[in-house]
Amino acid sequence: MCLDQWSSVLRPLATKRRIKNACTILGFRTRGITSNDFGTLLGENLKILKNIILQDGIHFTKVWTKSSKSLISYESGRIYFENYRNCYSSLTPEPQLLYELPRQSKAEKIEDSLLCQCPLVSVLPHASEQKPCLLALTANNWLYRLSADTGETLQRVYLSPHFRFRSLDWDIPQETFYIKSIQHKQTQLARQAGVDNNVFMHLAIFRVFPLDVVGLLEISKKVFGKSVVDVLLSQGVLAVSHSTKCVKLYNFEYIVKQFRTKELFLGQQCDLYDARGIVGNAPYGIPVNIQIKECPPVLFEMSYFDNGIQIGGHPWHYIYTPNHKRDRGTHHICSIRDGALASSQVMVTSSGRTVKRRFQHLDDDPEQETFKMAKYEDELDLLAIVDVSPTEEDVGQASVRLHDNKSGVLMKRIALEEPWDVTYSHEVYFDRDTIIHIEQQRNNNFSCHVYKMNRTKNLR
Repeated sequence: MCLDQWSSVLRPLATKRRIKNACTILGFRTRGITSNDFGTLLGENLKILKNIILQDGIHFTKVWTKSSKSLISYESGRIYFENYRNCYSSLTPEPQLLYELPRQSKAEKIEDSLLCQCPLVSVLPHASEQKPCLLALTANNWLYRLSADTGETLQRVYLSPHFRFRSLDWDIPQETFYIKSIQHKQTQLARQAGVDNNVFMHLAIFRVFPLDVVGLLEISKKVFGKSVVDVLLSQGVLAVSHSTKCVKLYNFEYIVKQFRTKELFLGQQCDLYDARGIVGNAPYGIPVNIQIKECPPVLFEMSYFDNGIQIGGHPWHYIYTPNHKRDRGTHHICSIRDGALASSQVMVTSSGRTVKRRFQHLDDDPEQETFKMAKYEDELDLLAIVDVSPTEEDVGQASVRLHDNKSGVLMKRIALEEPWDVTYSHEVYFDRDTIIHIEQQRNNNFSCHVYKMNRTKNLR
């Protein structure tokens, strides 16, 4: 498309220091005059895309719908069906099948996964280690590293013959991820025999790029207390939640240095605890090499009312609901350094974005327009809020509202075609020029609706 056709569509992109005309940027690119910095070039292109999206004549049109009897997942331009067996790309004008994995037995089905991709500053020894991949956990305790584009198996690791693992999660700043086992519950036979099982859970921690193991960590009630109900890793911190509505944070680096008995390497021989085998191979798996004998120093401790706490920002702050009934429905933002209250009476979205609370409502009450979720599109610096209005059919009609992230001003409103049944679960993703709505339906099926940016024919 020539520049003249877009000239009336693209508005100047303004900053405090200078004004950049999008047509000029495109003109430079066609003549080969571009920045050598990939990040700068991508930023300029995203400014152009944002400018186009917010034009009055630009609309989002539904281009594709697909249903499934199992959960549907979305991550970074890829839509997963049938327990991650089928993968579609949403980057094309209409989603296209990237790959389809062979059918597996119930024991081999994928239980959880993470998409692993990021720019690398150095070249890794093997080309396959640099490619985007899907880290997939199967029901029989195998961790697979699959090509994100073809589904090809690049690597696999056997976790353990002793503990069943169920879920994956990231500790992104540390370039690591961890796999949680199921909670170890004491059997009735053990209780009758007077045997006290102090082990609550195991965490297998891995580094990425290239994939290697940090260790297998044992979480003991004898060390952390009998009230432990959950454990997670985030930003280099081990967070332990208790049934007393209390969370305690510990330095994970300190734990590794103090309590790791042996450094492990995938594919290498190990003889820990007089058992010999290859780390990551069946039937040996990964032995427990991080055993905490005594409680580490507590970095931070906080009591909360519900939903735990979130930590982030610069300097670091935490968001929580105080442990009082009068504070139900509100969140307080406080400094980690001294606990000073920075803000209160705010609502925190799933993406970590905080917005001021305007009114009290029930999330499943279709008698009023309600905010259902908020997602931050970081590349376009837009806040996407899903609101639902009641209709005559006792179901809601959903819209995606695009707000300027800095001012909160409403920039555009996009109506979704399909009705929104408030009694079932929904997920909405706004990713550059694409909106994806995944919904559960009355017959326990799931549907995925894909919307693409489109411009009206009479736009000049």
